[in-house]
Amino acid sequence: MKRNMGNMGGMMKQVQKMQKDMAKAQEQLKEKTVEGTAGGGMVKITANGHKEILDIKIDQEAVDPDDVEMLQDLVLAAMNDALKKVDELVSKDMGKFTQGMNIPGLF
Repeated sequence: MKRNMGNMGGMMKQVQKMQKDMAKAQEQLKEKTVEGTAGGGMVKITANGHKEILDIKIDQEAVDPDDVEMLQDLVLAAMNDALKKVDELVSKDMGKFTQGMNIPGLF
């Protein structure tokens, strides 16, 4: 019985270390950025790993007062591209903590 308690204590320490490492990795995601683009780079959106939009750049060629809908579509496409890349970044960075575990809804 005593031996099992020692194993349990060691396992708890591993879990606590993993939680600490996960929290650190999540915080570091805020510093990492991705760029989503549309229209061959006419619209660029930069987002961080916390899905915060940091910057939007729109090439002058994309601005047509007679076709505002096209610009809206380009911004939307670039935003979706950026968010998809954030999801991939998070999955890559945080996936190492969940390898081998099948926990629905976790990342």
